[in-house]
Amino acid sequence: MTKQRESLMTDPIATPFTDEPVTTGRDDDSPVLIDATQSGIVILTLNRPAKKNAFGPELIVALSEAFETLQGADHVRAVFLRGAGGAFSAGADLTWMAESADWLEDDNREDALRLAVMLKKLNDLPQLTVALVEGPAFGGGAGLVAACDLAVATESATFAFSEVRLGLTPATISPYVVRAIGPRNAKVLFATGRAFTAADALKWGLVQEVVADASQFGPLVAVLGAAMKDCAPGAVADAKALVNEVADRVIDHTLLDYTARAIARRRTSEEGREGVAAFLEKRKPMWAE
Repeated sequence: MTKQRESLMTDPIATPFTDEPVTTGRDDDSPVLIDATQSGIVILTLNRPAKKNAFGPELIVALSEAFETLQGADHVRAVFLRGAGGAFSAGADLTWMAESADWLEDDNREDALRLAVMLKKLNDLPQLTVALVEGPAFGGGAGLVAACDLAVATESATFAFSEVRLGLTPATISPYVVRAIGPRNAKVLFATGRAFTAADALKWGLVQEVVADASQFGPLVAVLGAAMKDCAPGAVADAKALVNEVADRVIDHTLLDYTARAIARRRTSEEGREGVAAFLEKRKPMWAE
């Protein structure tokens, strides 16, 4: 991080990057801040620090739009998600929840579907997705954590699925949380609404790494960003899709045929041919240059 920061262009995801994350030339009042680098790293920051980055309609729309743009951003290698002001996300904005209590059930369904669709867009991103968690990650915030490929938390981070304490359930986030921590752990945490530590989250699989504090996030972003530069973008996307396809499947002839076809497509793809050729010729593949 030695180069001087420069101004963002209109769309920091879709336009050329500077060499380091940039923070100028943008609307700092936006509910989501977007920083991008020339090496293909995007950092999305939930930007409602006064509300501990609690979910509201504007934040959900902004995240959904960012994920939709990233879906087609082939030059992006890794996407990091964090919160501003020392908090990841305190869950749902209580003002928003209070308003929804007066809505009809159909209106509530449409509102909840926007959150569900946003989480699905995050889940379906072709790039490696990483949650950087400090402070509280409650409710929908913990759902974001579960929907990412990798989650790293500080030792002081705290988690909770406290919806039952409000007479609600963590319905929209449940597919990602149950996948991450398993049904038995999910039942206990969903039913009790109890808060738990980063150490517990690591033990149960909600996060995969715990660091001392947020000062460790910068080096981690740099290391992962450098590692992803060596990986073919299309192969990364296909590898993620492969996991989704084979998870919990019976290992039968149908699955064997699927996996054989999957590697055959990769071997004959442009990336596959280039990767093997680069290895044999002892040079870097095109995507790593």
